[in-house]
Amino acid sequence: MRVSDANQHASFQRNLNHNYTMMNKYHRQLSSFLEIEKSSDNPLAFSKILQMNDSIYRNEGYNQTINESIGWSNTQDAALKNATESMHRVRDLMLASANETLGPDEMKANKQEMISEIDGIVDSLNTTYDGRYVFGGQNTQTPPFEVVKDDNGDITEIKYHGTANNLPREIAEGVNVELVTDGTKFMNETTDANGNVDNLNIFVQDLMLAMNNNDHAAISGTAATSDQPATGLVARWDTHLENMVDARAKIGTTTNRLESARDRNEAENLQLKEALSEKQDIDVAEKYMEFSNQMVAYQACLSVGSKIMQTSLLDYV
Repeated sequence: MRVSDANQHASFQRNLNHNYTMMNKYHRQLSSFLEIEKSSDNPLAFSKILQMNDSIYRNEGYNQTINESIGWSNTQDAALKNATESMHRVRDLMLASANETLGPDEMKANKQEMISEIDGIVDSLNTTYDGRYVFGGQNTQTPPFEVVKDDNGDITEIKYHGTANNLPREIAEGVNVELVTDGTKFMNETTDANGNVDNLNIFVQDLMLAMNNNDHAAISGTAATSDQPATGLVARWDTHLENMVDARAKIGTTTNRLESARDRNEAENLQLKEALSEKQDIDVAEKYMEFSNQMVAYQACLSVGSKIMQTSLLDYV
């Protein structure tokens, strides 16, 4: 069967275009190191790649939130460590002031140091992280605690200006953790069986009164019995100290959970990136071999085509 010149030329053109298209494809893959660059290359695989990239992006966002929350919790822990140390010092001063042999001048000196340590406690509770107050509930822009003093420098009131809320943080898909930011917990308001209310503010007022009156008995109080808890400022202060320790323990628990979440997040992100690489990245050696083979085919097509295209009527004269 005779093949016309037009058919030969058309066949040559098709083969040449095909070889050039394939060579160009491998060239693009080698240039970008990507198996799939656009959706038309492989719609199904491209869709999966988009989903993986979206998962990686969201995971990295969660990782940023987790790391920020860990930094927040570590700042809280350091603040409560300083506050607890100051509270222990106040307790030591109270025990010393409970000694009835102490004179007015010594009581006054102890009171001044107590005031300084209480100021330090409030400063610790007003700690900030990244410009935000860590114990103000959801009010992170205003100092949550305030010490009010009279003209003599005695503390008359401790105020809380924050909210009674913790800050929620989403650390994974559908997983939330609350940062312990509710500063009302440190006011430690309690009510006894007789309906008497006590909190940090009332305690400090009573402490200032006892120190000014050299009231050693009010500071020491009475020892606990089987029927009645210990009374006195020292025993009341111990409840505030225990409350501070409990708050620090809760923050430690939150930090541990966040660190575990970070480990899981980083492991998941690594797995996603490995799976993405398998679908998206090329094997350079293999792809270069394919490109070389295609280049040989393209050059062979050109060589054969050049001979076909040279045929004319003069060849038959």
